[in-house]
Amino acid sequence: MAYLKTNSKENGNSIKLYYEDYGKGKPVILIHAWPLSHRMWDKQVSRLVEAGYRVIAYDRRGFGQSSKPYSGYNYNTLAKDLKDLISELKLKEVTLVGFSMGGGEVARYIGKYGTSNVKKAILVGAVTPFLLKTDDNDNAVEPSVFESMKDAIASDRPAFFEGFGKNFVSYEDLTDRVSLEQIRLNWNIAMEASRKATLDCIDAFGFTDFRKDLKKFDIPTLVIHGDNDRIVPIEVSGIKAMDYLKHSELKVIENGSHGLSFTHAEELSQAIIDFLS
Repeated sequence: MAYLKTNSKENGNSIKLYYEDYGKGKPVILIHAWPLSHRMWDKQVSRLVEAGYRVIAYDRRGFGQSSKPYSGYNYNTLAKDLKDLISELKLKEVTLVGFSMGGGEVARYIGKYGTSNVKKAILVGAVTPFLLKTDDNDNAVEPSVFESMKDAIASDRPAFFEGFGKNFVSYEDLTDRVSLEQIRLNWNIAMEASRKATLDCIDAFGFTDFRKDLKKFDIPTLVIHGDNDRIVPIEVSGIKAMDYLKHSELKVIENGSHGLSFTHAEELSQAIIDFLS
């Protein structure tokens, strides 16, 4: 519906974010997962607007209909993009909802800019607090996993996302909840992203430590995670995040995949609405 000119430029050209803005009421910003776009939130947008909220869903730089610069795919820059959106729309008492990679944007935004304009936060299947296995972060993901993802994408991006798309929704276990047609649509959306953004964002969500950011959350926070998440397992994310968040609660979606907005759309929507109200 609209484009926002961020304060970032590349070769003299302003970097623009595509966003859609619906409804009236307290504002809710929906931040999508890698490698999709705002379109992954279709069902949640409708439910939230009908529940009386103003809903803004945007495409991260490099994805969907937003500008696709060659650089800027780190969380400090992505959080600044979010700040530009909030400032441009003059939003107050906003609830930030970050899905998977989008959870990192929520965390880094609050870590850098605080919560003066933020009322609540929701992390859905998020990459917080820290995915990478290190000496002080056991029970996490080996660096080789992220490197192999990048190698596979560099070699044959369409083939990689064919398999990734099914794992995203735990398809073999949830054929009654998600169609192959939805998976094909997600593949098309993923392929709209720039190759450079797709690759660079793996480094961003795989190697960024959000533990200090989460400790700065001073607002009510809901952590939503599926217990059948094959992309970001609940043990390395949702459960760990609770150790760093002061005012939080954990909502576990039974047999929920990573792609909760597709496989458990109603459960996800209701959990968000219950927390908002």
